[in-house]
Amino acid sequence: MVQKVILEIRAGAGGDEAGIFAGDLARMYQKYAAQKGWRFSIIDFNQNDLGGYKNLSAEVAGENVYEILKYEIGVHRVQRIPKTEKGGRVHTSTASVAVLPEVEAKEVNLNLGDLEITFSRGGGPGGQNVNKVETAVRVLHKPTGIVVASRSERSQHANREKAMEILRAKLYEEQRRQAVGSITELRREQIGSAERSEKIRTYNFPEDRITDHRIGKKFHNIEKILDGNLDPIVKAFS
Repeated sequence: MVQKVILEIRAGAGGDEAGIFAGDLARMYQKYAAQKGWRFSIIDFNQNDLGGYKNLSAEVAGENVYEILKYEIGVHRVQRIPKTEKGGRVHTSTASVAVLPEVEAKEVNLNLGDLEITFSRGGGPGGQNVNKVETAVRVLHKPTGIVVASRSERSQHANREKAMEILRAKLYEEQRRQAVGSITELRREQIGSAERSEKIRTYNFPEDRITDHRIGKKFHNIEKILDGNLDPIVKAFS
């Protein structure tokens, strides 16, 4: 079954190294999507000074996307020596992953009077292709404080529609879980607070080992898995 989801990756504990790890995860999912024949489109992002990501949102569409990626929801922890570490010490950092399924407009009661929509210049990762016109869209849902954005499309209208898709998905998830308060509480239910102790999976580079703590299984060849070879982990859940 063809499905569409919003994939969100956020750097957690660990400073710049957490942002670099968030970028590693984003590229892993992007390469995995290419192998599966899925469409992977970056919607919005916020990079750090070292080229990693403070946060990144992408739309992923294809066969059984949600059924597969739902096992990625949670806090991912990495243990390795950062490139910026001169003393050779292993650092522990985290990044969180959330996966929200697409929601049809009729499933969410959205009052346009509750929205604050602003526009800015768009641009791709790394600052390339910066638009001279204000095509990027940011939408604030005032009752919940949820903020979504899209800059991937070439027109303001298309980015507005994309941002509304993300907003509907987040509002639906909030309604489905009967959450109270801001989207922060909802996301914490899915992925925790991104602290080092809250993790679903650990990527240990010195020992070339990935451990999934939910099923107690270990996998090797970290570089190969981060290069998009995610099937061994995915199949372990089937």
